[in-house]
Amino acid sequence: MPETAWEWDETLYAGSASHYSVGRWHYPPELAEAVDTALGLDGTGRLLDVGCGPGSLTLLLAPLFEAAVGVDADRDMLVEAQRRADEVGVTNVEWRHLRAEDLPADLGMFRVVTFAQSFHWMDRPLVARRVRDLLAPDGAWVHVGANTHQGVAGDDPLPYPRPPWQRIDELVASYLGPIRRAGQGWLPGGTAGGEEEVMRGAGFTGPTRITVEQGMVVERSVDEVASAVFSLSSSAPHLFADRLPAFEADLRDLLTSAAQDGRFAERPRDIEIVIWRP
Repeated sequence: MPETAWEWDETLYAGSASHYSVGRWHYPPELAEAVDTALGLDGTGRLLDVGCGPGSLTLLLAPLFEAAVGVDADRDMLVEAQRRADEVGVTNVEWRHLRAEDLPADLGMFRVVTFAQSFHWMDRPLVARRVRDLLAPDGAWVHVGANTHQGVAGDDPLPYPRPPWQRIDELVASYLGPIRRAGQGWLPGGTAGGEEEVMRGAGFTGPTRITVEQGMVVERSVDEVASAVFSLSSSAPHLFADRLPAFEADLRDLLTSAAQDGRFAERPRDIEIVIWRP
């Protein structure tokens, strides 16, 4: 493992885009309702979703605005985002292949800028400063903290067994090694914390925190859990190189043996909305 600090590269999610729609559950409508209420939206203004991936959050929130822009550094994610937009009939979104560090890129001003499961991959002080300059005076930065690939651990009864996530992690480690992989590098300590200090350092005030509770049970197939694994940067398909077929076969054997009638069940984790003001 190299001793140099981790640096982003374009392979971070290589091969993962097509797995998002299968392996990750959608954000609930209650998330959009909470954002709408908290910010007093009225259908005007523009939304910018930074690190939008396949448009999961963008497409949920876009109907609350006149127009929306989703930016992502992975071109395949944007292809998937457009496919999903066409599928659900959302027509007011523009997709831009762009790193957050390259903002503002002549995108104009925005009423709301959102980040969902993306900010930790970026040069956060730089991105925070640049995004602040993109926000209208009465605008808001909205950070959505969620986990859409894996539910809450527990032993409460569910209609089907929970996916064997610990054994899945052990299988990934047997192929890729014990240190978390990310793109062409390693993240032995995980991604950076200290987000509040970054935001205050960039001149934001707040935050306001809102929790969207999720009490439902989600049923999942073997295919869905397998895609959830491949949707992660730490087990993105490219990392396995020519061992990908062998890993997928072992993964599916593991899941099939752990499933009941080919099904699993999980409880999604609650979602935290963190709102900052410029």
